[in-house]
Amino acid sequence: MKPYTYLVSLFLIFTSCNKELSFEKITFEKKSILPCKTDCPIITIDIPIAKNAPVVADSINKKIFSVVKEIVYFGEKPVKPNDYNALTNSFIESYEEMHEKFPNETFGWEGKIKGNVEFESSQIINIKIDHYTFTGGAHGYQGYRSLLFDPKTGKIIFSDQIFKNEKEFKAFAEKTFREKYKIPSKANINATGLMFENDKFQLPQNIFYTEEGLLLYYNSYEAASYADGPKELLFPYDEVNQYLLYQ
Repeated sequence: MKPYTYLVSLFLIFTSCNKELSFEKITFEKKSILPCKTDCPIITIDIPIAKNAPVVADSINKKIFSVVKEIVYFGEKPVKPNDYNALTNSFIESYEEMHEKFPNETFGWEGKIKGNVEFESSQIINIKIDHYTFTGGAHGYQGYRSLLFDPKTGKIIFSDQIFKNEKEFKAFAEKTFREKYKIPSKANINATGLMFENDKFQLPQNIFYTEEGLLLYYNSYEAASYADGPKELLFPYDEVNQYLLYQ
């Protein structure tokens, strides 16, 4: 009887330690209770929550939350929100405090955060965060954030860590970028009105693994003005696999 019990216990331990990482989409939403007729302030966060593999999932979830908080938190209080419900509440509270001070100038605050598992392999997980916020001014701000994770550990993989030789890939990407956006090979990278810092081509802050290929995505203001919009390059994997450490 005892050997049988021991074997069952080993089996339970083995299976519990080998649960596969999975994601569940959860939506958090908060509206202002202040009276309004149009453009009523609202924030919606639709985000993938990692599950099953506790240590890995916890690492991924903490990083995703920290990025979302960075995008939407406008509070000045020392105690910052530590979950999505508190985060949505703080956004609306910030609006209501501002509206109380400037009732004729504050309207239409909005936050939309949508996260998706953009790509998943045995080597890398890519979470894409599509975000839009409006807190007054001429226009809101929309952009994408790319979060790359090691599926075995849940640790973040920085974009400069995905290349075998970043310098070689950067030279390859610049050539393609110039061809796409019609910038002469010997001209300054900003010759046609772009806004690269120090007049030098740089890889974007956000690089995505997609089903179609590797996407280099420059949000507004990163390489061009808001009016010119974002810039992007999509490379089929058969063109760039030679540069990549993770596939």
